[in-house]
Amino acid sequence: MLHSIQQVNYGSKSIQYKLSFAARKSLGIKVLPDGLVTVVAPNEASIAEINKKVKSKANWIIKQQAFFYSYLPKTQKRQFVSGETHLYLGRQYKMEICKDNFNEIKLYRGKMIITTKKINPEYLEKKLNEWYKEKAFILFEELVIKALEKFTKYNLEKPEIEIRQMEKRWGSCTKSGKVILNTELVKAPKASIEYVVIHELCHLIHHNHNKAFYELQERIIPDWKKWKERLEHTLS
Repeated sequence: MLHSIQQVNYGSKSIQYKLSFAARKSLGIKVLPDGLVTVVAPNEASIAEINKKVKSKANWIIKQQAFFYSYLPKTQKRQFVSGETHLYLGRQYKMEICKDNFNEIKLYRGKMIITTKKINPEYLEKKLNEWYKEKAFILFEELVIKALEKFTKYNLEKPEIEIRQMEKRWGSCTKSGKVILNTELVKAPKASIEYVVIHELCHLIHHNHNKAFYELQERIIPDWKKWKERLEHTLS
């Protein structure tokens, strides 16, 4: 299927979209989680007709893009030196670096004490990211198991969990049912992580952000907006 990039103007904003054609009767518009707009039009539709339809949906498109952009990780770049603060489960810890012949990271009285063989930023960043991933693996597995108890009526089985760094998503759910969670989440409050986990588990039942999806999410975690906002505030 051939694609082209088109654009329409809406007030002071421009909306770019990826256009393709198919044997269908109506025009379909989607806004993807990365903000990309895709349009699938009937084979006989003209560019003028398509642009007119896209422009009529411009307000909805912009709102959808804003919604998805609010989920994008925005954690500020931290330094890897003594005195810098680093996050873990929503709390700030002041980094204290100690040189020794072994590697260890521990939290103690508001400090993140890093004992290390090498004192250079690249090495410390690597070791801290490894520590975050280890903590995330244990915690996220526990939170998924705990959250599944809220889905008993849906007979959900524990999904495969993958933890990795993602630039544009806090979490995602594949068509095969795998739940992918961003390692950066381990820096957020625990309840905010639970919200993301539940959000992705809801996608195992309703794959799109439709009315049924939000009704389910509201039933499972009524205060989800609070923890979404806390997540955005903590990791902004």
